[in-house]
Amino acid sequence: MIRIILQSLIALIISFLVSALLTPLVIKIVGKLKARQTILHYVDNHLNKQGTPTMGGIGFILAVIIAMLFLGFSGSSLMSVAVMTAYGVVGGLDDFIKIKYKQNQGLKAYQKIIAQTLIAIIIAIYIFRNKNIGSYILIPFTSIEINLGFFIIPFIIFMFLAVTNSVNLTDGLDGLAGGVTLVFMLFFCLIQLIYVNHLYNEGYTDQIINEYIGQIIFAGAVMGGTLGYLIFNSYPAKIFMGDTGSLALGGAVACATVFTRLELLMPIIGVMFVLSSLSVIIQVLYFKATGGKRVFLMAPLHHHFERKGIHESKITVIYIMATAVMGILSVILYLLFL
Repeated sequence: MIRIILQSLIALIISFLVSALLTPLVIKIVGKLKARQTILHYVDNHLNKQGTPTMGGIGFILAVIIAMLFLGFSGSSLMSVAVMTAYGVVGGLDDFIKIKYKQNQGLKAYQKIIAQTLIAIIIAIYIFRNKNIGSYILIPFTSIEINLGFFIIPFIIFMFLAVTNSVNLTDGLDGLAGGVTLVFMLFFCLIQLIYVNHLYNEGYTDQIINEYIGQIIFAGAVMGGTLGYLIFNSYPAKIFMGDTGSLALGGAVACATVFTRLELLMPIIGVMFVLSSLSVIIQVLYFKATGGKRVFLMAPLHHHFERKGIHESKITVIYIMATAVMGILSVILYLLFL
């Protein structure tokens, strides 16, 4: 266990240093290329952020890749890095269109969904055919497994679409998506360590255990890269991650859940991601059903809180603390019942 923890810490440190060094360079490059954020006119209190460099996700994506190259890959960790990068490319194309045409709309919604779905299909088939992961999902806080059979494929596709877009929707305030993802990955990493210890005690094969170890190291790399980026994205942000970063982080979070068979734990620790999505869905459905009335002052939920007069840095802290609370409760329940 000590070796696993050390490997994860090394991945975190390498990724942090690379991200912290690369992000200022990204700021300079995207600034010279005039790759700057266009702010929506209806987010009035964000108008002073107009022109902030974007596509900051490039820095932490490269940081994760470099850290994982240094430490080596298992099958699932290699796929996780590939998926994170692929989603980052989709987001990068979206950002490029926004920057080129100086607008807040990049790829059309259906184009992004198609690209995300294609990536998810590849991963779903890979997992279904991987004997070390297979078609089982775990019930949170227990070792109970449910075999979904072939239905694991549509389930994983749904998870990827839901998670990546939830993280993307949460990226609306300085430090918000990065901060919540950092805490989410921390507690997912701790729970995976608990579960790996359980697998050792139950006599599972090294091949199965290595899949989880790879994800623990990957989680460390994502945490480090995100932490290095947050130095420059915390309020007041010097750079935004753009869809390049938010979709990449969404892909990383999705991988952390599906490769460890902990899909059902994601809505618990990732409750703030879920609330971001639900607030948008509720707002749209209610607006259409009532002919123009709204449940929230603005969606996603963090903008509703802004309209209530809460400062964005305070909202970010609240989101991070809520994620941490759910993470702590989850760790305690795993220690008690697994």
